[in-house]
Amino acid sequence: MLPWIYGFHWNAGHVIFLGAFYTVLTVVATTLIVAARRSRRALVEGRVEDIGWHSDFHDLPPQDRVCRHVLTGEFKSRECPNAFDCRHCETHAKLIALNPVPEPEAVEEEILGMTFPLDRFYHRGHTWARVEPDGTVTVGLDDLGQRLLGVPDAVDLPQPGARLSVNGTAFRVHKRDANVRVLSPVDGEVVETATPGADWYLRVKTPGQGEMDFRHLLRGAEVWPWLMREMERLQLTLSTEAGAAATLADGGVPVKDIAAAYPEANWDAVCGEMFLEP
Repeated sequence: MLPWIYGFHWNAGHVIFLGAFYTVLTVVATTLIVAARRSRRALVEGRVEDIGWHSDFHDLPPQDRVCRHVLTGEFKSRECPNAFDCRHCETHAKLIALNPVPEPEAVEEEILGMTFPLDRFYHRGHTWARVEPDGTVTVGLDDLGQRLLGVPDAVDLPQPGARLSVNGTAFRVHKRDANVRVLSPVDGEVVETATPGADWYLRVKTPGQGEMDFRHLLRGAEVWPWLMREMERLQLTLSTEAGAAATLADGGVPVKDIAAAYPEANWDAVCGEMFLEP
């Protein structure tokens, strides 16, 4: 009963009820105001993409959230606590200090017939980043990402001047029924976009005056175990979405256009799995 309702009386029961009612009302109102202020601050500071990625990351299946050090055998099982941003991980820093990733001896590595040049860093969403002589960073799709998408139906690239954040959207690729969000491997400002047919998509310059931090990306000896796990994930996903056991290889080499090889598969679901979009 509330004071403006007929039959209300100022007695102990009604006073207790009013106290509880207005306490709950105050808590709800305060929570909404704080949430609105945080959302506005995140929008002003450009952290919307980061917040969205952390939400998406926790919606991924547990097997897709494993720490990179599980891939290299240093842990038997461990979920990444930093949404694949190893720059903020004390455990990663300690392990790398104890066992630095050796510099690659070869120029590139061939994995199941796919080419992975070792002059670049690899993001777990199948992009790569390569530092250019002028200090800019070129961003492209790795060989498995290219085979997943084949010849895209359309590509939505950001305009020069757009800001990218690690694990935020770098660009979008349309393929069949899939609208694929491709994650950015780096922070920075877009200075150039590729023309159709190029083997890269974006050129980015570092924010501020410092050098880009690539500690969150895979390189060298880390690439092979990661790709082997990715191929297992892809086989399982295709088996589920195509309704039959998947055979990716053509003469021992994964086919160039995996999407074309599986016209019956739900390609939006396949790409969502492989490009880390729940």
